[in-house]
Amino acid sequence: MTNSKVNSHEIIGTLDRAIKKEFDANRRILSFDEYLDIVTENPERHTRGSARYMVDMMDHFGRETPKPGREIHEGLLPRFKLFDLPIDGHTPKVVGQEAVQNQLYRCLQTFARQGFNNKLLLLHGPNGSAKSSISHALMGAIERYCREPEGAVYSFHWVFPLERYTKGGIGIGRNPNEEVQVESYAKLADEELAALVPCELQDHPLLLIPQEHRFDFLSKLIGETQAKKLWESMNVYLKEGDLCHRCRQIYDALLNTSFGDMRRVLRHIRVERTYFSRRYRRGLVTIEPQMHVDAQFHQLTYNRSVSALPTALQNINLFSLSGDLIDGNRGLIEYCDLLKRPIDTFKYLLGVCETGSVGVGTAIAYLDTIMLGSTNELQLDAFKEFADFPSFKARIELIRVPYLLRAVEEEQIYAPQLEHMGLDKHVAPYVALTAAHWSVLTRLKKPNSINYPPNLNTIVSNITPIEKLRLYDTGEMPATLSPEDRKLLRVSLSKIKDEYNNVPYYEGRLGSSAREIRSILHSAAQNPDFPCLTPLAFLKELEAFVKRVSEYDFLKQDVKDGYHDAQEFINTVRNEYLNRVDKEVRDAMGLYNFTQWEEFLKKYVQQISMLLKKEKVKNPLTGKTEDVELALIEELENIVGAPTDEAEKETFRQNIISQVGVWSLDHPKEPVIYSKVFPEYWQKLEKHYFESQKAVLTKMHDALLVYDNETGDRSSEGAKLAQQTISNMKARLGYCEKCAKEVIIFLMRQRY
Repeated sequence: MTNSKVNSHEIIGTLDRAIKKEFDANRRILSFDEYLDIVTENPERHTRGSARYMVDMMDHFGRETPKPGREIHEGLLPRFKLFDLPIDGHTPKVVGQEAVQNQLYRCLQTFARQGFNNKLLLLHGPNGSAKSSISHALMGAIERYCREPEGAVYSFHWVFPLERYTKGGIGIGRNPNEEVQVESYAKLADEELAALVPCELQDHPLLLIPQEHRFDFLSKLIGETQAKKLWESMNVYLKEGDLCHRCRQIYDALLNTSFGDMRRVLRHIRVERTYFSRRYRRGLVTIEPQMHVDAQFHQLTYNRSVSALPTALQNINLFSLSGDLIDGNRGLIEYCDLLKRPIDTFKYLLGVCETGSVGVGTAIAYLDTIMLGSTNELQLDAFKEFADFPSFKARIELIRVPYLLRAVEEEQIYAPQLEHMGLDKHVAPYVALTAAHWSVLTRLKKPNSINYPPNLNTIVSNITPIEKLRLYDTGEMPATLSPEDRKLLRVSLSKIKDEYNNVPYYEGRLGSSAREIRSILHSAAQNPDFPCLTPLAFLKELEAFVKRVSEYDFLKQDVKDGYHDAQEFINTVRNEYLNRVDKEVRDAMGLYNFTQWEEFLKKYVQQISMLLKKEKVKNPLTGKTEDVELALIEELENIVGAPTDEAEKETFRQNIISQVGVWSLDHPKEPVIYSKVFPEYWQKLEKHYFESQKAVLTKMHDALLVYDNETGDRSSEGAKLAQQTISNMKARLGYCEKCAKEVIIFLMRQRY
């Protein structure tokens, strides 16, 4: 066996070549002339303001059209795929909130069209409703986008070479007739430089072109027709903006000592590609609640870099701007919990939104940035009572971020978190779904019958919390409703969804937050009484949690016809869990045959359709026509309790056919799922079937007691049944032996 020695020099060389290739491909350092070449290649891309840049960024990652059924709750709003990208180690993505995404997009489009970011976008909602996650998802997407060719952003530095390049000093005080030796100092090596002065605002390179000449310059660069079109859509920052305070001082000094030769001035410009970064505060800044101002102004200290500047610049008091507003220019600034600050500390935002500038010491900083804030509802309510609120309201766009109201979405928050909790316990199925069910139930509000027409008010007033949850989740109608009432409720779903949109205490403002549920899940995982993290362990912790009434406002709400009853919701969720595991256990035992029952209902519908049309049925095997199977029809109708009167029976059958037709219209190009079309009949079929299987279920219960006893006879029929059932649950459903036994015993005690 020979040891191969690693050639580190060769490895580093390979890496060096790869990075150099990438560096050149990304055109990271350019002279001003080279930069103008890429502007000419794609003028629209390189003359974007921050709002247009963010609109293009959102479009770049694409949109997802609504999936069937999503229109139940979100309307036909698309989902922007950037919110599916990982945000950080704890938040895989933003779940739901399509309405917020689309409102943000519309606001950014408005800014882009008017050429000015004249409002602060304020996300408001209850604690833990994903406001910060939305902001950070946008920042993460900007970081990704700026590394793509389509997302390239450029700024500039001032470059001053060593004396040998200028002969008479570094570019200052030279004879105007002296021959130019170097076209640009942009790409001189570091050891050839005397000083490098960055534009601290990361301003756009086109601001180096004087404002009064900018349009004519673009016309000559890209053609008058294209320049006119571009100018109309260009933002105010680029059309009317100017250099920052320090860059203006350097520009004027160079222009004066070069006797007005602008090419000599631009020789000192190095255009650099800028990469946004939240970590390094480049164009992406999060401002926490704080007392101090967000920008500072101070004179440059006398260091080696300053001493190397030309004499003409050394005689100028060059000042430096710094702080959050400066770091966030041309990107996105997030004001986290904005209204936790004293109002006087952010009054300056009125001026920033109105003029796009902020006074910093003796200088004025002109900004092109998106300002995005967040606050909770209590702070916003207090802010609305402030005397100057009307002034702020004109410069703030309020965007509501409520809690999620669909359990299928809420589940997506907890499922990935369970995987990353670092648990040493097995996680049983339905833990995340059980947590989601209880969370959403605490957020729902009872429909107020006075808000609905007479033919609908009785229906909506009788909807229970769990029925409303199902309605929001999948559009499942309450089983107790008649076919006519279901049809009426189905067409009124949007009215139910929007009922509380325009009131202060909207649906989704109060309830448990994902943060609280996460804490309860952690506690449940540490409960020594449960060998696995199961829904039962979670529900056990919930029973202790709901007693902490003094700590949580949503636990203090008055119970109204079952709504806001956090304690009773534990029983509701437990029953939902029982319904699911009941089917699973019976399936594992071989007693549950979904396909067979689906075929039974399907065949019944086909038979009564032929019967109503007075036609015969074609046998698919023989090809011959046969009479309808009256025995099959009567069997099902006896089970579900259909009317016996002939006239009523025919009406009943007509309604069956109509319900199938309505479902097919709502789900075009999809096969009919009879268990969803007729959930109430499905439940009756289940009950009827399992009544006939009580003897087997009793045997199962006895078998489990034997199976759980190490001294019991495991060769008996009952023990073998228990072993097979648990084995099937492990193989098919994700249970381990411990939680499978726990679930079965719990089910038997509760229902059998």
